[in-house]
Amino acid sequence: MSSDIYEKAIVDIKKYDSNADDALVAALSKNYAIVMRKRDSASVACSDKKELTSVKTNFLKKKLGLTISEDDMDVALKDVCTTMKDSRMKSRITVYYLLTKKFSKESVFI
Repeated sequence: MSSDIYEKAIVDIKKYDSNADDALVAALSKNYAIVMRKRDSASVACSDKKELTSVKTNFLKKKLGLTISEDDMDVALKDVCTTMKDSRMKSRITVYYLLTKKFSKESVFI
């Protein structure tokens, strides 16, 4: 795991969760290290429907294994995007961390 990716992630996540779960941040940093190296894929564009569909399909459904309704996923994504509204570049790891915590799916990673 790149410690640089972890360090950036933990600083960003602590803006939204002052008691950030170090083990979860480390696991997400390790799992998404390659994605985070590319500027284009390192952030989530909350205003891009295609991007949000990708997060729903590839992260919420496939990675977290959620079987809830599309509407419930949309609400969760909107909540996270609203929480992060002051951040122009929404870190993918932070978005994934907040979604993982929202659905209590930490066991997928740790």
